[in-house]
Amino acid sequence: MIPFPNISPEIFTIHLFGMEFSLRWYALAYLVGLLVGWRIVVALMRRPRLWGDAAPMRPEQVEELLTWVILGVVLGGRLGFVLFYEPAYYLANPGMIPVLWHGGMSFHGGFLGVVLASWWFCRRHGIPALRLADALSVATPIGLGLGRIANFINAELWGRPTDAPWGVIFPGEAAQSCPGVTGPCARHPSQLYEAGLEGILLALVLFLLVRAGGLRRPGQALGVFVMGYGLSRFVVEFFRQADAQFITPDNPLGHVLGGPVWGVSMGQLLSLPMVLIGLAFLLRARARPAVPEPA
Repeated sequence: MIPFPNISPEIFTIHLFGMEFSLRWYALAYLVGLLVGWRIVVALMRRPRLWGDAAPMRPEQVEELLTWVILGVVLGGRLGFVLFYEPAYYLANPGMIPVLWHGGMSFHGGFLGVVLASWWFCRRHGIPALRLADALSVATPIGLGLGRIANFINAELWGRPTDAPWGVIFPGEAAQSCPGVTGPCARHPSQLYEAGLEGILLALVLFLLVRAGGLRRPGQALGVFVMGYGLSRFVVEFFRQADAQFITPDNPLGHVLGGPVWGVSMGQLLSLPMVLIGLAFLLRARARPAVPEPA
């Protein structure tokens, strides 16, 4: 067992006019992820040869796009959590929907929010949507990895109980509520599993794809990203504790389809369509000839 490291979720707190203003690791992860993603997209737009002919947009347009991406992440992520995970609670308490500081964001909702915001941006500026989606796909894994590390620091979204030597003793009554376990309960650090798969590994795969000329096939990077994330999340869900609202005495693993022993969680149910959609984009991109490089 590994004791949970003594890291505060808050980096620092400022007291002003009788109120507290804190910078949390989770907020910093979002901020750094968006800024790094912005610079990656700018760098891609400054290298037209990567695209075969010309970059899909001017580098200076990326800053405006960032504004819409942020809106898509925040609004989509929050509404996705409300609709996918706790609709009954928020239907009874609609005033809690905008209370973001109490937690509750969904990647799948944020992903849909970014898709809609980017599509609108492309329509407005006459930008080929598929090629912009490729650029955003290359830029996203770094932010995902940072977000999962922040989840670990916050001691949230931990995994199922385990006797593996790398099991972590997360603090809190909920994390230590493990039926049949005597003494401290160690759990899978599933947040770090996700950081490694969705962040580091997926970023490396997409980087190698870009170096190999992958952006010359519109939709290829998008397909790899969507399928790669879906597969990563599906696998990690076998080690991740299901959301409390899906767990019952007769369904201890929190499956939303299937039985109490064999079934799929909500995260897996939402990830399966991503795998199929990503595979479809990838196969379609590979079936078309690559954009030729300029002579």
